[in-house]
Amino acid sequence: MADTLRRLTNTSSFSVLQDKLESWHKDYHVISCDQNLNRCCELIELTAKIQGQLFAILNLTAAEGGHYAGVDTLKTRLLPWLGTCFSMARPSVTDDTSLQLIQDSVEKDRKIKELSFSHESDMQKMETQLCSTRLQLDSVRAELIDAKNELDDTKSKSATTLLATEDEILQLKADLRSAHEQVEIYKRKLDALDDYERQIRLLRDEVSYLSTEKAMLQERLVRSRSPSPLLRASRSSSPVRSESPTRAQLTNSSRHARLVSRFSDLYAVERLEAQSLLRRYIADLQMVQKIIFIAVVESFKFAKLAYRQFKLRVRKTLSPSHFGPESLEDAAVDYIVRNLDLYDVQSSVDDVISAMNVDPRISFPPEVDFGRISTLIREACRVAFAMQTLETPLDLAFASDGELYNDSRYRRSYDSEFTAPLVMYHVWPALMEGNTVIVKGEALTRRNAPWTRSRSRSRSASPVRSRSLSPTRSLVFNSKRSLSPDRLTASRL
Repeated sequence: MADTLRRLTNTSSFSVLQDKLESWHKDYHVISCDQNLNRCCELIELTAKIQGQLFAILNLTAAEGGHYAGVDTLKTRLLPWLGTCFSMARPSVTDDTSLQLIQDSVEKDRKIKELSFSHESDMQKMETQLCSTRLQLDSVRAELIDAKNELDDTKSKSATTLLATEDEILQLKADLRSAHEQVEIYKRKLDALDDYERQIRLLRDEVSYLSTEKAMLQERLVRSRSPSPLLRASRSSSPVRSESPTRAQLTNSSRHARLVSRFSDLYAVERLEAQSLLRRYIADLQMVQKIIFIAVVESFKFAKLAYRQFKLRVRKTLSPSHFGPESLEDAAVDYIVRNLDLYDVQSSVDDVISAMNVDPRISFPPEVDFGRISTLIREACRVAFAMQTLETPLDLAFASDGELYNDSRYRRSYDSEFTAPLVMYHVWPALMEGNTVIVKGEALTRRNAPWTRSRSRSRSASPVRSRSLSPTRSLVFNSKRSLSPDRLTASRL
């Protein structure tokens, strides 16, 4: 009721009614008869709305008072006022109507008395039920006290058992601690065993290396004792070279096979994971495949750059103290092979992501961060860095959109047009060893593929370099060293 009254007060309905009356009084002689009637009907409607709200408040107030509160007020004020209003509104009402109203009032009084009597009888019944409920509550309280006493007895009886249980728990905890200590001891022993096995492998490698070096030295000794003057002349005319193989040279074939297998795993595992991750944000599959291809190409480019810088630092460090049968170049490569974990791969990953952010060939929504595929980029950088330590470094084949499809280097993707001669874009790069294809790449061919020259011109006009080796640079190397773009490896740069 209070909310309804507050809303009626806030709406200022009576103030609005007074304003409308004053406005109508001012314009009464100016406006037409129809407009005056409309004003009057509007005021009647507003008055009816206000009366409806007041009757709603009256109903809520009477309901809050119960069955008997406010009865006298309704009888002395509301009912006579209603009778007066109806008699004034309808003067043709007869005395029989007034008599009927009185009879209705008497009937309502009788009903009210009956309701009062029934209410009193209900109150008596409720009091009787309340007394019985109190008795039940007392009995429940007594039962609760008895249960509490039984619980106390049970607690006192289980105290001794609890002490014994605590002793057992302490014993179990002590056993658990001793078991953990034994586990730690076994772990340390296992770690030591792993270290021993690692040292054994290193020693075996050293033994094989020393055995090979011993055989080479014996062979050199036999040759030095040979009286052939031609051999001596050829030795004096030939430059000094390392005849003792380093560890890098001894493990070259095994590292070569492992790195080729790891490159295939990049295509089969990390590429698919990165592709499924990017498809959550980019609906275009072609754009996702382009992003992955560019990420791998940029990873190889920055890994080769990091290898060259790292190799220069190693040569500078080893040059003052270097001596031995092997050359400084072989010693630097051997040091890098032994310490591949010193490669700062995170720096290369950051460089790759920065280069991809400004690459004009790929478009992506603003919420896509290339750091989401940092796992693929990191592994590609590590593989590319390790590939530069081989005797013949492995590198990616030069690729450009719109080039002629080369069946010896690439295989077509499943959605390609198998009769199309041009490459629309590359899905995965080919791995090369000189001019030999080690692992085939993957490309998508279309008949409406862009022409290579137009693509190269548009990229050369851009201020951002999007390839590790541009076509112009590859032509310069071709003219100087007669090398194809596929043979531009890190060692030749």
